This record gives sequence, structure tokens and C-alpha cells, in this order.
Amino acid sequence: MIRLYTWWHSSTRQKRTGWTLTAVAVVYLLYFFKARLFETGPPITKREWFNVVAMLVLIVVGTINIRMAEMKERNQKTLPLIDPNERRRK
Repeated sequence: MIRLYTWWHSSTRQKRTGWTLTAVAVVYLLYFFKARLFETGPPITKREWFNVVAMLVLIVVGTINIRMAEMKERNQKTLPLIDPNERRRK
């Protein structure tokens, strides 16, 4: 648990936002599939279908956020041919 805590706080804000968006969307989709789609009950409304599509879009946006944060971290490191004592690229 402490390891997760330190990883979370050492990540950039963009990466944390991406993981949060993705996690919320996945949890909602799991709920929807388990409680609404596979159970018998009242019919699924248009609003619920809209929420499902919105959560799929949220997963895509969260994944893009995570990937862009990783690319940003990779590009900010110094190149191996440059003296490590020099300033990092902006």
C-alpha cells in the first residue's frame, strides 16, 4: 500500500488525472455490465446508453493522458551524449 502511495504522489498531475479517468470509467462499465446488462429488470434507458458511450470515451481520453505524460517524461530526460551536469531540455 505504501508503494502505491509513493508511486501515486511521485507521478505527474497529468498521469494521475489519466489514471483517475480510466479507473472511474472502468468501474462504471463493470457496474453497468453486471447490474444492468446481465440482470433482468427495467429496460435500459437512452441515458444509460449515453453514459456507457461517455465512459468509453473517458477511457480513451484517460489513456491518451497517460501516454502523453509518459512521452513528456521521456522527452525531458537528458540525452546520453550530453553532459548530465547540463540543464535538462524544456
